[in-house]
Amino acid sequence: MDKNLVRGSCWDLFFVLVGYHKHSITLQHVYLLVTNLINIFLWKMLIPLPAPLGLVYLGKCYLLLTSFCFVSMGNGVNLTDGLDGLAGGTAALAFIGMSIAVLPICSDLAVFGASMAGACVGFLLHNRYKASVFMGDTGSLALGGALAAMAACTGMFFPLFISSGIFVLEALSVIMQVSYFKTTKRLLGAGRRLFRMSPFHHHLELCGLNEPVIVASAYVISSMLAVFAGYMGLISA
Repeated sequence: MDKNLVRGSCWDLFFVLVGYHKHSITLQHVYLLVTNLINIFLWKMLIPLPAPLGLVYLGKCYLLLTSFCFVSMGNGVNLTDGLDGLAGGTAALAFIGMSIAVLPICSDLAVFGASMAGACVGFLLHNRYKASVFMGDTGSLALGGALAAMAACTGMFFPLFISSGIFVLEALSVIMQVSYFKTTKRLLGAGRRLFRMSPFHHHLELCGLNEPVIVASAYVISSMLAVFAGYMGLISA
């Protein structure tokens, strides 16, 4: 790295801290300047949240939250990949929402998210109903990990769970189904089910909804969640 660039960045950071001490700028400005001048990967303990919460310091819990997001997002996308075009389309919209959310903190990650969204749209050309190409575990786990990585590098976990609302719903439906079945089996001697089948999109299929209708409805919901997640990310940064 250029020594002049490092020296200039250090002086800029010094003046920013002086300004913060005199209450002329906010901690959010310090966070944004440091992450842009140095490296976003050096600041991994802060989570930007909307006012009045601001920046929340998690310490070592940040690593636990990051691990949880990688596991939950990977499994969430994997469980969603049960209908033609469902996982690919909702993942593309989730990447768009995350790209907007992380844009004020790291424009490079925003470009990465937009590229992933474009790749998902290209994949949909062959994965839409009726599909000729399927995603499988390799693709779904990679997409979930990419979404979690965008949040882990910027602290935008709140927009992540909003933009990935479909994935969260699918994962929760499986958890609720298994938990309810095991609990009723232990208490009543016979297991009962909350849904006809889990994940939730299979329950909708058994209720009589056609596959394209379920996928289109998921797209509409994901679009609204993506816009809301992007907005929350912008006001948090």
